[in-house]
Amino acid sequence: MNDSPRRPQRIDPADRDQLAESPVRLRRVVALFAPHRWAVLAVVALIVTSSSVALAQPFLVRAVIDRAIPEQDVRLLLLTVGAMLAITVVTGLLGVVQTWLSTSVGQQVMHRLRTDVFAHLQRQSMAFFTRTRGGEIQSRLTHDVAGMQSVVTTTATSIAAHVTTVLGTAVAMVALSWRLSLLSLIVIPPAVWVTRKVAQLRREVTARRQRGLAELHGQTEESLSVSGALLAKTLGSSAAATGRFDATSAELVELEVRAQLAGRWRMATMQMVFAAIPALLYLAAGLPATSGGMTIGTLVAFTGLQAGIFRPVMGLLDVGVSWIASMALFSRIFGYLDLPVDVPPPTRPVPLEPAAVRGEVRLEGVGVTYAGSDRPALTGVDLTVPAGTTLALVGETGSGKSTLAGLLARLQDPTTGRVTIDGVDLRDLAPETLASIVGVVSQETYLVHATIRENLLLAKPGAHDSELWEALEAAQVAHVVRALPRGLDTMVGARGHRFSGGEKQRLAVARTLLRDPRVLVLDEATSALDNATERELQRALDRLSAGRTTVTIAHRLSTVRDADQIAVLEGGVVVELGDHEALVARGGRYAGLAGARLVAA
Repeated sequence: MNDSPRRPQRIDPADRDQLAESPVRLRRVVALFAPHRWAVLAVVALIVTSSSVALAQPFLVRAVIDRAIPEQDVRLLLLTVGAMLAITVVTGLLGVVQTWLSTSVGQQVMHRLRTDVFAHLQRQSMAFFTRTRGGEIQSRLTHDVAGMQSVVTTTATSIAAHVTTVLGTAVAMVALSWRLSLLSLIVIPPAVWVTRKVAQLRREVTARRQRGLAELHGQTEESLSVSGALLAKTLGSSAAATGRFDATSAELVELEVRAQLAGRWRMATMQMVFAAIPALLYLAAGLPATSGGMTIGTLVAFTGLQAGIFRPVMGLLDVGVSWIASMALFSRIFGYLDLPVDVPPPTRPVPLEPAAVRGEVRLEGVGVTYAGSDRPALTGVDLTVPAGTTLALVGETGSGKSTLAGLLARLQDPTTGRVTIDGVDLRDLAPETLASIVGVVSQETYLVHATIRENLLLAKPGAHDSELWEALEAAQVAHVVRALPRGLDTMVGARGHRFSGGEKQRLAVARTLLRDPRVLVLDEATSALDNATERELQRALDRLSAGRTTVTIAHRLSTVRDADQIAVLEGGVVVELGDHEALVARGGRYAGLAGARLVAA
């Protein structure tokens, strides 16, 4: 008998905790499958039909053994054998159709959830991404969503299949022999208990092994990535990393041995159970007191049914575990879908043609206080940047420069006051419109793992090569790209590690300039450049800033001294405002920074 049952499970405490923290309404889960209701009903109907048809097999076996063969009834033999083959073909075909339907429904629901979660997370503010681990987001989008497919392909379908099989088999067993059925009721419970206890041991060992594998995977990712390898080489920590890896790998050896032994014990237990149950049935059938005149055909048919009922009984015992695990996954996904959007798009965006934008920027009574902080990052900021002029922001670390610059791209909304471009509140502009008006080059350059061309086309899909080269020329990096064997088709590598910091910065500048934004925000855009390259890039930016409003954050005096306005921030407050000469003559905070020839980053 090789019809071994599925490994019994126990409820994971983490799943219980997740559901206790974020309960899931069954109505919400059902709503996901509402568009596929007919397909789900068809799957259930196929399962019931397949299980019911398969139950005819033992009765055909009894007819062959008790009548067709002893009586040499060729006609009956042909009919019963043909019926057996027909049942096998029909159940096989029904199984194929059922798998196709259930997998299709599961994949479509997964696709919808993946897309909905991805789109919703795209609308989250930067605050969400700074407080959430990237691996956590990826896990929910991939593993959690994929795990939820089991609600259709495993949990829901197994309930229908197991219930139908158990009920139908029980009825068939009673019809064949009520005496043997009574014996089965006595034997099955202890057999189930034994197999579950052995399976629990294997589950515990397997869980520890999975945690060990996860730790090994984490060490591999941290140590053998580009950044990890660079860190290990510069700190001389390669030996220590190897030692940790060796210890984790050695622990896995022990766990793997224990897992295999637990699996061997489980198999041995199952073999004993499968051998003991038929033996007891044969004993009962052979004793005059319990046989009741049973035929050999009835005994063989009953033994087949007995073997077939064990697996669905175990499956039904595990339905609760599978259901809680599935609901816990739904809870995690719904938790992301229910996240409030800190920077919501306007319901009725103001139509604004980017080409017609002049670029006047105003901050009116702007204040920003981060969640969980009792100290505002900005307080009462009033600034006007006329179209086509340059504003430089200077101040110590934590003075609010980057917060202020981020408001222009609406990376967050002000807690008080408003920010406008040409008199239109940024909160009234569609995100796509704002992105086409405001271009940002930050100090943390990010290039996707693709070609230079693909990185540039992110800013302007469909741009011609001539436009790409023009942007590269303006950013003083065209000569670097031309020197590469594949030119624009060169892969930039993971996070752009193929290029130096200055080259990555200039590629990012080219990408932003390709959009030709009316408002340009440079957040330490030249921080990674040497003096000579910075001067070249600054001259290019000066030429391009004609007719463009530019807000720049820089720590070098040479970068800010030619700005039309310089705003000095301290503790989130604009303490000085004016041009270089006026602020130096005032002898205040800016004059002290200028005397040091360094504006703090």
